Amino acid sequence: MSEAESALPARPTSRWLLLDGQGRVLLFHFVFSEGPLAGTAFWATPGGGCEADETFEEAARRELFEETGLIVEDPGPQVAQVRVSFRLPDGRMADVDQRFFLLRTETFDLSSAGWTVEEQGVLVDHRWWSVADIRASAETIWPADLADIFDTL
Repeated sequence: MSEAESALPARPTSRWLLLDGQGRVLLFHFVFSEGPLAGTAFWATPGGGCEADETFEEAARRELFEETGLIVEDPGPQVAQVRVSFRLPDGRMADVDQRFFLLRTETFDLSSAGWTVEEQGVLVDHRWWSVADIRASAETIWPADLADIFDTL
């Protein structure tokens, strides 16, 4: 990590690799139409920032329920870690430490009941993606090396 990255505020984050029976991963489509990220669109895995004094595992359980409606008691081990400098929706840059957890599941009816007002405004779609679809896509997908992470699972 460079000195510039280490000077950024830390943002610990828990994210999920939700794989269905066909080996496809669930991604959310974020589209920002206003604010500092206006004009930005990308696909990303479910998850979000850790709250104060929350472990990565606790955040993983909370985020999974809030964003999908699924409940897990034990998120299991972290299967990947990705660190990036990223602009947050409020415009601040942050050193984002993303910890990934794996859950194999069947496709399900996603519940948006736990989404925040902000999420309701920017989460416009969700889709199950194959690794081949991810590699072939011209759309922005975070993390950028998501397809490579699958090679390690």
